[in-house]
Amino acid sequence: MKNDKYEVVIGLEVHVQLQTNSKLFCGDSASFGADPNTHISPITLAHPGTLPRMNKRAIEFAIKLGLALHCEIEQKNYFARKNYFYPDLPKGYQISQHTTPICKNGFVKIKVNDEQRNIQLNRIHLEEDAGKSLHDVDENFTAIDLNRAGVPLLEIVSEPDLHSSDEAFAYITELRRLVRWLEICDGNMEEGSMRCDANISIRLKGEKKLGTRVEVKNLNSIRNVKKAIDLEVIRLIDIVESGAAIVQETRSFDADNNTTFSLRSKEDADDYRYFADPDLTPFHITDQFLQEVKDSLPPLPEALEIKYKEVFQLPAYDAQVICSDKAQVNYFEEIIKHTTNYKAAVNWLMGPIKSYLNDHSIELEAFPLSPEKTASLIQLVSDGKVNFSIASTKILSALIQAPQKNPLEIVTELNLLQESNNDSVTSWVDEVINKMPDKVKEYRSGKKGLIGLFAGEVKKLSKGKADMNLVNKLLAEKLN
Repeated sequence: MKNDKYEVVIGLEVHVQLQTNSKLFCGDSASFGADPNTHISPITLAHPGTLPRMNKRAIEFAIKLGLALHCEIEQKNYFARKNYFYPDLPKGYQISQHTTPICKNGFVKIKVNDEQRNIQLNRIHLEEDAGKSLHDVDENFTAIDLNRAGVPLLEIVSEPDLHSSDEAFAYITELRRLVRWLEICDGNMEEGSMRCDANISIRLKGEKKLGTRVEVKNLNSIRNVKKAIDLEVIRLIDIVESGAAIVQETRSFDADNNTTFSLRSKEDADDYRYFADPDLTPFHITDQFLQEVKDSLPPLPEALEIKYKEVFQLPAYDAQVICSDKAQVNYFEEIIKHTTNYKAAVNWLMGPIKSYLNDHSIELEAFPLSPEKTASLIQLVSDGKVNFSIASTKILSALIQAPQKNPLEIVTELNLLQESNNDSVTSWVDEVINKMPDKVKEYRSGKKGLIGLFAGEVKKLSKGKADMNLVNKLLAEKLN
């Protein structure tokens, strides 16, 4: 009951590690998973006399995300030094953007409980990542791996515009879909290529002034973001209800025992002593470069969902499911180059193909059947040559084993061509009806659901070759 008195206010800072080949200010590899301290050089190690140099691809990726999120692109930019003790950044400061973030404003569109909202953004800015402190390598010392130091990051900062853990969950899910869609980040939170800090406060409903906030740092999964927010909201309400004051602080989340704990009192931005980095010249994004990036953007999920619903007449759910993943969209788009049966294409993707991927623990990109062959299977079913059950089990598996063959060839070899001859199907129907006189009486006395039993027996008798539409038509005629 006491929770109903308060409104939750959440702002999220999401760090996205960009999939560039090299780091933000030097040519060291930015790839993940190498042995510790192998992707380093004098520049990463901040040796005296070394100078940074900008990564153009990182700027391009930042603009792509900004455009996709309806941001204003700042064309006159510079980098600043953020003076803060990072034990795993050798320079002793971080190079970031302060007064000129490359992307300003914009929004992320989310849907929670069928209600759609635009979550307002404050900024998106470029900065370099820090290295990683390892506390479990040596029992007496902390070890440092500097492979990640200098890897380009985008920090996406929302306004305090979220009001529940469900909204936060939807927001990060949408951001992850978008960065993967644009192919600027793999969105793998477990590997640290996408991380989230949550700023959480509460206030009495109707109050306009923001409450004292706490920040929960380095949440490494979408579920953990939701859990940490829920835990903090309960803790903050309990503090206020007890008559105590909330302390502004930075906290961490322990996923093993579902608790948050204090790390330090929170610094304000003034404590960072930002100033323009003297080693990096300001950079200007030209109109031409901005247009080139705009032209390189792929069709975005929102636009495709509208197209699939309005042009292809797909149900809203189907359009949403297909557009949840770019690989699915790519495969779907290739299928429909060879068939206009859009609904069947969705059913195959979400049914037999997805089952195969799950059973073999592979991604869609590794599916052995080409979209054109899948379209041929759809056409076989549409033409009445086989039924969906036979096509999705026997023919699909045979085609995967022999992808060089065409589906009709396999149907013929396996003697699976659907039997639509009236005489053949009638004889199967008659045989089933004659051997089940008790069930016929039950059907005629009102148990109409038994027609499925008769149809199943015909299917079994015909070894799946009977045209089930014709079977059901004949059964209805004869049983009635």
